[in-house]
This record gives sequence, structure tokens and C-alpha cells, in this order.
Amino acid sequence: MNYSNNQNAIKTQNRRVIVIISFVGLLMLSLSFASVPLYDIFCRVTGFGGTTQIASSAPGSQGFPDINIRFESSTSQSLNWSFYPKDKVVTIPLGEEKTVFYVAKNLTNKPIVGTAIFNVTPAKVGQYFMKIDCFCFIEQLLNPSESMEMPVTFFIDPEIFKDENAKEVSEITLSYTFMKSLDQSKVILEKL
Repeated sequence: MNYSNNQNAIKTQNRRVIVIISFVGLLMLSLSFASVPLYDIFCRVTGFGGTTQIASSAPGSQGFPDINIRFESSTSQSLNWSFYPKDKVVTIPLGEEKTVFYVAKNLTNKPIVGTAIFNVTPAKVGQYFMKIDCFCFIEQLLNPSESMEMPVTFFIDPEIFKDENAKEVSEITLSYTFMKSLDQSKVILEKL
């Protein structure tokens, strides 16, 4: 009888361990799926890692100093597009709204949907780079051999001038990488 009670106690402990391990495994799996959106929210709120902010309008120059904005571009190997900024560098006063254009051309004989990711360097100024409108907000469909000018409207928040860590920055680089979108359903819809 003592042996039977001991066996039941071991089975109960084993079940408890299995339940705890299963719970921890599910929790870790859930956190792995939630980590990307949570990190994205964190970066958008704080400007961490060069993530730009979104604004509805620029406050205007108000006599703040000028800053150089450098534009860079690249495409992933999966996307056979030509992609480049029309202007390599512009100089604007802090707080002044500016629109620049990137040019993309589909070099293939089939329609392709592309999506752009962006980054700002130095990363510490990402929170001051305010986008009003950007081609990177939506996926872009280019038909065979089609080219398109894509605008970016932005300003640099004058608060950068008050930030002791960012005050010395005289040039900011905005870089984009275009890649083939995982969702090519726009191509199908376009053909219908």
C-alpha cells in the first residue's frame, strides 16, 4: 500500500511539472510572437534605433539653425528594382517642412509589390525626425519597366537643439531599403 501511495505521489508531481513546463513553453512562445510588435511600439514612441516619428505638420523655422539631411537607398537581392534619391543632400532649417523624392523603377517584365524599411543615423536623433508623409507608409506596386517618383515629407523637430546629446549633430542620414513584399496580392488585384 505504501508503494502505491508513493507511485501516486510521483505521478502527481510529474503532472505538475508537465503543466508548469507546458505553461512556461506557451508563455515563451506567446512572448516571441508579441516581441516584434512590442519592440516596434517601443521604437516608435522613443525614437530608439533611429526610428522616425510621424507628425501632421511642421512648426516652421522660427530662426533655428540649418541641418544637412543625407539620403541613401538600397534594394534587397530579392527585388530587381532601381531605387535612388533625386537629391543626395539637402540643407533645411530646423522645424521647416521639406519634401524630397526617391525614384524607383521595376527592371523586370512582371509587376512587383515592394515595401520599404527606413532608418535614421545617428540613432539618437530618430525621435526628432518627423515624417508627415512617406512612400514607406504603404506598399508600392510597380508594373513591368514602370518608374515612379515617391515623396517623403518631413521636418526636424527644433527640440533637437535643446537635447544635450543631439545638439552637436549637423547631419542626419535617412536611408531606405526596398524589398519584395511577402504579400504580392496587389499584383493579383491589379490584373483583375
